[in-house]
Amino acid sequence: MWEQMRSPENLGRAPWRVRASGGAPGAVGMTTEELVPWLREHWAPVRQALDAGTYRPSPVRRVVIPKPGGGERLLGVPTCLDRLICQAIAQVLTPICDPGFSGSSFGFRPGRSARQAVRAARRCIADGLVWVADIDLDRFFDRVQFDVLMARVARRIKDKRMLRLIRRYLQSGIMEGGLAQPREEGTPQGGPLSPLLSNILLDDLDKELERRSHCFCRYADDCNIYVRTRQAGERVIASLKRYLEKKLRLKVNEAKSRVDRPWNCKFLGYSMTMQRRPRLQAAAQSVERFKVKARQLFRQGRGRNLNRFIVEDLNPLLRGWANYYRKATTSNLFEDLDRWIRRKLRCLIWRRWARIRTRARQLIKLGFTERKAWCCARSGRGPWWNAGSSHMNAAYPNAAFERIGLISIVATVRASA
Repeated sequence: MWEQMRSPENLGRAPWRVRASGGAPGAVGMTTEELVPWLREHWAPVRQALDAGTYRPSPVRRVVIPKPGGGERLLGVPTCLDRLICQAIAQVLTPICDPGFSGSSFGFRPGRSARQAVRAARRCIADGLVWVADIDLDRFFDRVQFDVLMARVARRIKDKRMLRLIRRYLQSGIMEGGLAQPREEGTPQGGPLSPLLSNILLDDLDKELERRSHCFCRYADDCNIYVRTRQAGERVIASLKRYLEKKLRLKVNEAKSRVDRPWNCKFLGYSMTMQRRPRLQAAAQSVERFKVKARQLFRQGRGRNLNRFIVEDLNPLLRGWANYYRKATTSNLFEDLDRWIRRKLRCLIWRRWARIRTRARQLIKLGFTERKAWCCARSGRGPWWNAGSSHMNAAYPNAAFERIGLISIVATVRASA
C-alpha cells in the first residue's frame, strides 16, 4: 500500500486534484497555484523523508466560520504540501474502504451525493416510516478520539508505515495566533483525508443500524433514522446514545437531537410535504438563509452598475441555489422566490432614483406620460411598496430583467431537472 501511495501515477494525480479543489493557504502561506512549481524543486527531500519515516506534517491553520444556525465551525487548513500527501493517501484508501461502506451512507463518497440521500429519505417515508429520529453528534469532527479512530483504520490497513503517517497527521497540531498547539483529539475539517476517516469511524454506526434493520440515511455526521412511531424513535435515540458513547467515544447533542415528523425537520437543506406520497421541497430554514444572502448582495450592490451586479453577483447565487434544489418538486416556492428577487431589484432601482425629479425623468424615459410619471414619482410610500406597485412593474416588467441577463430560478430548475 505504501508503494501504491508514493507511485508516480498516484502522486501525479494528487497535485491537480488539490489545485482543482482550491482553498485557502495553510500555515506557511503557499497557495495551490504555487504548489506544482515548488514541487519541481523541493519534492526529492520530501520523498526521502517519507520513505525514511521522518516526515512530520505541519500544523493546520485554525479557521473559524459561523454556522448558519448559530455557533461556530472550526476548520483546520493544512499546508498545500500536506494536502497533496493526504490526497495521495485518500486516492489509495478510498477504493479499498469505500466498497465496504453502507449503502445508506452518502457523504463524501465517489458517485454519491446529498440529493441521493434525500431521495432515499423520501422512499423511507413513502414506505410508512413517518417519524424521524434525528441524531446530532456534538462537535463530531473536533471530538474524534485518535485511538478509537486508528483502531478502525487498522482493520482495513495493515501497512504500518501508512498507519504511522496517518496518525502523525491526526496529531500534527493547530497553528493559532502564530503559535503551534498540540491536538489530542479530532480530525479537523479542511483536508482531503478527514472525510474518509470520518466515514471509516461512523461505518460502525451504520453497521449497527443495519444489524437492527433500521431504515436510515447518513451524510457525514448528519444521521436520520426513520421509524413508525414516536416511541420507537425515542427508544432509538436513547439506545444509540449509549452505543455511541461506549463504542465510539462520541457524544450526542441532546439539545439538537429529536424525534419529529419529517415535514417538521430539515435534512441536507430539504424537507418533505405532508402527504402519503411525500414530495421534496426546500426547507423553510434554507429559504430564509437564501434570502439573507440575497439581502447582503443587494446592500452591496446599491452603488454598482445594474447589469454587472446581476451577472457577476446575483446570478451565481441564483444558479447555485437552483441547481442544488432542482430535485424539489414543489414549484410554487421557486415562482415566489423569482417574484421576490424581481421586486428586490425594482426596490434597488427605486432607491437609486433618490429624488422625485430623477424618478419622474426616468419613468418618462421608460414610456410614461409626464402627468403619470410625476404622479408616481411623488408617491410618499417607501421603496419596498413602490417596488411592488403597478408603475414599477410596468417600468421594469419581467422581460426587461431577462434582457439584461437575470436568470430565473424556475427556468434553471426545469432545465437541470
